[in-house]
Order: sequence, then C-alpha cells, then structure tokens
Amino acid sequence: MNKLKAMMAGDIILSENPGEMMRKWREIFEIYQSELADYLQVSPSTISDYESGRRANPGIKVIKRFVDALFEIDMKRGGKVIRRLLEGETNYGEYFEVHEFSVGLSLKEFAKIIDAKVVTNEDMVEETKLYGYVLLHSIRVMLDMPEELFKVLTMHAIDKAFIFLEVSTGRSPLVVVRIAENKPKVVVLHDLDKVDELARKISERQRIPILTTKISIEELKKRLNL
Repeated sequence: MNKLKAMMAGDIILSENPGEMMRKWREIFEIYQSELADYLQVSPSTISDYESGRRANPGIKVIKRFVDALFEIDMKRGGKVIRRLLEGETNYGEYFEVHEFSVGLSLKEFAKIIDAKVVTNEDMVEETKLYGYVLLHSIRVMLDMPEELFKVLTMHAIDKAFIFLEVSTGRSPLVVVRIAENKPKVVVLHDLDKVDELARKISERQRIPILTTKISIEELKKRLNL
C-alpha cells in the first residue's frame, strides 16, 4: 500500500500540472471536493483552487496529507478503490511492464542508449526528461486488456517512455496515447521500419516524440537497467 501511495504522490509532484493530477486522483477515488475538504478541515474552495491552478503548487506536506486522506476515506468505505488499484498492480504483467530509472535521463541520452532514431519532434531531445519506461505488448493491450487496467497503465505514464512491442505501422499505439488521460513523454516503436503518417501527425500535434529502435528487448532492458 505504501508503494501505491508513493506512486500517487510522485505522479502529482512530477506532473507539469499538479492540481490537475490531484483532481484526477480524487475522481479515481470517487470523492467529492466537499467531502475531501471536510476531512482535511479546509474549505472546498481551497481544494478547487489547488485543482484549477489558482493556488500555488502544493508542497510535499500538502500532497502527503492529500494522498493519506484519499486512502483513509476509501478505507472507511470498505477500501474498494484501493483493492482495485492494488489488484491492477499485481495483474498487469502479461500486458505491460513498468521500469523506473534510479536517475533521470534526457531524451537524447535515452535515444543513444537504445540506439533509437528520433522520428518526430527532434527539437525536444534536449528538454525532455525521462524517469522510467513502460514496455507494452501492443496486441494484448488493445484487444485483451481489461478496462480497469487502463487506469493502472495511465497512472504510470507520467515522465516515462511507452515502448510498444509487436507494432506494424505505429498508428494504433498513437491513437491509444492520444485518448489516454495521462500521456507518456515519449513513444518508442520497436522493430518498425516505417511509421504511419497519421501516427506522425498525432505525435506532432500532441508534442510527444516518436522514436524507433531495432535492438532486442533483452538488450534494451539490459542497457536501461540504470
């Protein structure tokens, strides 16, 4: 449970829009602003101000109180959301794998490590920072993955690269990314010679670079074991 709390707090802290992430988590836990405000003994407008960005970004202490409150309220209700999230954490292995870096990498460093070609948004290689990656078995994710695991998947998107395996054109992965609530920093298409034109357009409009690499998955994992 502490791991889930830490992941949620990191999701908020590392986000470019912490208030939006706070709103996302509150809604995942199905808690009203007024209920959360009452539990934290603040006014509902305080919660609203954080979520809308009208109030300065919350500090670590505020985020910890916020996450603890979500857990405590859900536990009083029987822990339904916590159970669902924890079950998702343990059951997603056949669809995707989550890997964290011990240190952040620039997109330029990341691309060099995995022998990747930057296909779109080359101007972002210096400014984009990555803190991990998610390996996705594309066909299984798109055809077989239970709906509730999509929330778990997008929870891990913040500041990570999505590496899609078993791709044929790259179109479907970029459509998935476009409609996802939380988006990865980078999309890597594995073992693909030519990227679909629509995938390129989505990438450019969403400002999410596409990379391609042909090294084996075993070698990729070995090189990224930072």
